[in-house]
Amino acid sequence: MDVASARSISSHPSYYGKPICSSQSSLIRISRDKVCCFGRISNGTASFSTSLHAVPSGKFMGETRSTGVQWCSRSLRWDPYRFHDKKSLRLSELARNITVRSDLSGVATPESSYPEPEIKLSSRLRGICFCVVAAISATFLIVLMIVGHPFVLLFDPYRRKFHHFIAKLWASISIYPFYIINIEGLENLPSSDTPAVYVSNHQSFLDIYTLLSLGKSFKFISKTGIFVIPVIGWAMYMMGVVPLKRMDPRSQVDCLKRCMELLKKGASVFFFPEGTRSKDGRLGPFKKGAFTVAAKTGVAVVPITLMGTGKIMPTGSEGILNHGNVRVIIHKPIHGSKADDLCNEARSMIAESMDLLS
Repeated sequence: MDVASARSISSHPSYYGKPICSSQSSLIRISRDKVCCFGRISNGTASFSTSLHAVPSGKFMGETRSTGVQWCSRSLRWDPYRFHDKKSLRLSELARNITVRSDLSGVATPESSYPEPEIKLSSRLRGICFCVVAAISATFLIVLMIVGHPFVLLFDPYRRKFHHFIAKLWASISIYPFYIINIEGLENLPSSDTPAVYVSNHQSFLDIYTLLSLGKSFKFISKTGIFVIPVIGWAMYMMGVVPLKRMDPRSQVDCLKRCMELLKKGASVFFFPEGTRSKDGRLGPFKKGAFTVAAKTGVAVVPITLMGTGKIMPTGSEGILNHGNVRVIIHKPIHGSKADDLCNEARSMIAESMDLLS
């Protein structure tokens, strides 16, 4: 159906005697050859209703289907010489365009896929306070990283436990005043000296803070553009975060090679197999890169489920911070030599726990 939406307006064009639709509704214009019109005569005025399901011209339907859409049209003067058959109203005799009011405002616009919730002032203030706390604590703690970095390169060049301890301290200070983390399955975490591939669903920018608070020495995969950010980028560089250019195939291959080298040296790596943050909280398809690395190196895959971060700080609204708690479920490690089997099993475990918690 050819539908073009117009923005909500408080008044209509001058050829309407009175506004025919609510100012809070969406105006949609529908081509006259795509709808069926039905009319009745009252006091010399013909009013028409329409249906979304077209029928052949010249046929009459006694009732319209319920579609959740209210249809409005201009009143047309009835001319008995113009219509010889009261039951058959040809579409060509009607006005060129019909204006309708939809109960779903904005359904024809791309931005209506995920309607933005009303942002409260308290959430904005909490978001500002969160950024201030994170920035101030990072500024002080980066000094400790810089001082200790030569010793880390000398004695622990791959795991870099000291830097990850500082990162855990920074994440804990940042999130402690704002939300609580409930962790299940801590016994399933491998020891710090055991390399593994960690995978998780991705809902929010807060996922990084939440995962850092676990205190495990795993290397994240991050976009190269973040490394140029002062303080944060410097800390990521010193921690050994693996850079990635998403649209560069060569960079993707180099990233996977770097991850395999780290695993062979005893360090762990962390992947978000969805590749990006979910906009609606649903679990997306998994990419097989992380599981290929695990299969080739023979290390275990540790699935982790994150719930609540997307509601506290939704994707695209990093400047706000809602109230709420975060739940982390650490699943039992899985082993395998086939990337497809590891991918399917890990995704099934995360999806099942998300269904139970939702």
